[in-house]
Amino acid sequence: MRDRALLVLADGAEFEGEAIGAFADPEAELTVATGEFVFNTALSGYQEVLTDPSYAGQVITFTYPHIGNYGVNPADSESAGVHCAGIVVRELARRPSNWRSEEGLEAYLRRHRVPGVSGIDTRRLTRHLRCHGALPGAFGTDEVAVRAAAATAKGTDGLDLVATVTCTAPYLAPGSAPDAPFSVVAYDFGIKSSILRRLVAAGCRVEVVPASTKADDVLARRPDGVFLSNGPGDPAGVVGAPDAIRGLLGEVPVFGICLGHQLLGLALDGTTSKLPFGHHGANHPVRRMASGSVEITSQNHNYAVDAGSLEGAEVTHVNLNDGVVEGLKVERLRAFSVQYHPEAAPGPHDAVYLFDDFTSLMEASR
Repeated sequence: MRDRALLVLADGAEFEGEAIGAFADPEAELTVATGEFVFNTALSGYQEVLTDPSYAGQVITFTYPHIGNYGVNPADSESAGVHCAGIVVRELARRPSNWRSEEGLEAYLRRHRVPGVSGIDTRRLTRHLRCHGALPGAFGTDEVAVRAAAATAKGTDGLDLVATVTCTAPYLAPGSAPDAPFSVVAYDFGIKSSILRRLVAAGCRVEVVPASTKADDVLARRPDGVFLSNGPGDPAGVVGAPDAIRGLLGEVPVFGICLGHQLLGLALDGTTSKLPFGHHGANHPVRRMASGSVEITSQNHNYAVDAGSLEGAEVTHVNLNDGVVEGLKVERLRAFSVQYHPEAAPGPHDAVYLFDDFTSLMEASR
């Protein structure tokens, strides 16, 4: 039988459940955790979500009621570890069943010291977050400490969470061939492994550099193009990144995804703002303005570029749910970006063509 756990949001809303993960591991000696609570609507791909560095500082509520049924395996990880502050589920599978499974999710959570709560009414929690927005809060097995922590819990506004997930030194992406047609420098703001695989598959030799790398250091590598990766938190809190991007614009082709899209917007003198509850899921409809076609996309972000702030940039994609800018480009600077994740993992592959668009832009720039 699991220990009782309590979840309390900063506005006082309370939810009861059972302790899982690090809370249920005596060796972890963890009774309380805090973070910003968000919800993800994907039906599968929980391991990819857990290992996405973009979730740093956040507690993920999975809206799908049954999580962990196919286990976990090393091939599906998007990074070397788990970066989220915790998870909330309706029901955690006790016995995974899948030929690819190498470990149960419960054991995986304990091994990575990820706190969690199961047995929560995730429908009620999701409705609350939709009505009141993403909220900081606390959860754990010590009720007094949880309530105290929830009262002082902070969100992600203004924080440089990228500094907690970026690499510490440059490295070559796995599979990069010395004679690849294109040489790309990728900024690691919290990059996913599947993005690197897509770039390599498109014919790129990819050198990944830390988020603090200056524009001169990038240009000294003489790349054919620069990639701006996804990552966690508030783009306005990423110290130095917009200035570095400004130093690259017009010098080499630039392609950004998610946080990279927002940072490109800031580098173009645009502004960003926080969405009420963000976009987290694998079924967001996005209209491609040039053709009028609709792509079903995978998304994970709490902030967005303000449409009215983008003078001189063309809006290329728009979210059909709420009208948020999902893509932009500046042809004279050979730069473009999208808010969503064309590499998916998890999610549909409707937008995978964007990696070929990047290589075509590099080819045309030679």
